[in-house]
Amino acid sequence: MKFIIIAVAPIILLALYINYRDKYEKEPWYMLLLAIVAGALTVLPILPVEQWLSLVGYRLHLNHYGDSAWNAFVVAAGTEEFFKYTATVLIFFFSKQFNEKFDGIVYAVFVSLGFALIENILYVVGNSSMQIGYMRAITAVPAHTLFGVSMGFYLGLAKFGKGSKALNLFLALLVPIILHGIYDYLIFIGRDWATWLFVGFLLFLWVLGLRRISKLSKASRFNPANIVNEDPNPEDPTIPTPGFQG
Repeated sequence: MKFIIIAVAPIILLALYINYRDKYEKEPWYMLLLAIVAGALTVLPILPVEQWLSLVGYRLHLNHYGDSAWNAFVVAAGTEEFFKYTATVLIFFFSKQFNEKFDGIVYAVFVSLGFALIENILYVVGNSSMQIGYMRAITAVPAHTLFGVSMGFYLGLAKFGKGSKALNLFLALLVPIILHGIYDYLIFIGRDWATWLFVGFLLFLWVLGLRRISKLSKASRFNPANIVNEDPNPEDPTIPTPGFQG
């Protein structure tokens, strides 16, 4: 039971945090649950695709750095972010509940957390290791969340921004793959100097993610500060109108 708790706890905490930052128009609970389930189900296609791509990489006979890059950017990042992106776009992007930019972050992160939930259970429970649980709670699980933030940031811009919809949809997939790939590559190469770069990169992910969360939260169409009431509702009988007052 303790392994399940340590595997699930960071997922719950990060989900609560993202829901808290969705201050002005929260998503229905059933949509959030659907996003978690959808993310969890992406494991089904991800596992066999990763196994096949790993076999392809083995047959390429790459050197250590090339093999690490293949496994980081293609096997792990490319596969996982592609299926998380696909689930987010197909199920949530066109939903009427996706009605502001920040919703892109909410749904992309919850899908990512659904995947991270299954992955975390497999790692922590599968290895019966509290140490792995503690380490993943401060690295892998937050990283999946922050990859989801970048994905959702560009999905929000794609649906409601003034720029190119096609470009933002493309960046919603490309940017998380690049960030995820760098994260994994610094782990896979197994060099001491890469450990320090990994710590710095993780801090960078936090700064980037929090800034994007803050930017879209403040820009919410439901933020009272962004609502311009040009019409004081002249039909409201409590508001006096000029002219003869009986």
